[in-house]
Amino acid sequence: MERKAKVVWDGELRSGQGQISTGSGAISLPVTFPARLESESDVTSPEEMIAAAHATCFAMSLSNVLTTGGNPPERLEVNATCTLDRTDSGLKISKMQLDVNGKVAGIDAAAFSEAAKKAEQSCPVSGALRGNVDIGVNANLS
Repeated sequence: MERKAKVVWDGELRSGQGQISTGSGAISLPVTFPARLESESDVTSPEEMIAAAHATCFAMSLSNVLTTGGNPPERLEVNATCTLDRTDSGLKISKMQLDVNGKVAGIDAAAFSEAAKKAEQSCPVSGALRGNVDIGVNANLS
């Protein structure tokens, strides 16, 4: 399975802007370089897109782990925080923090935490980042 996205970029790095779109047509968003470095922005950044992809993939993976284990979730809320650092060699994505709150019947906090660890290991986006980006997982039952 292949999925595609494209960006059309106009102008130079600092004052230019782009438009990200997905092959499915589900996403069409503006992107700028300053959005990477400012916390308040009405446009997206590559790091925000990676965080969105990771949160989505992890939620699917955790749902599968829980369901396969006999405890399908009623609700999972995953917040992903992608950290971009300035280094001597330039910008680097250094960390991804996944915080998940779940509503799952018939499971305790320890089992939920173990399911989250297993889900992180089987999540394809985690696999793509692992070894280059520190990944943290914090799991809580509601």
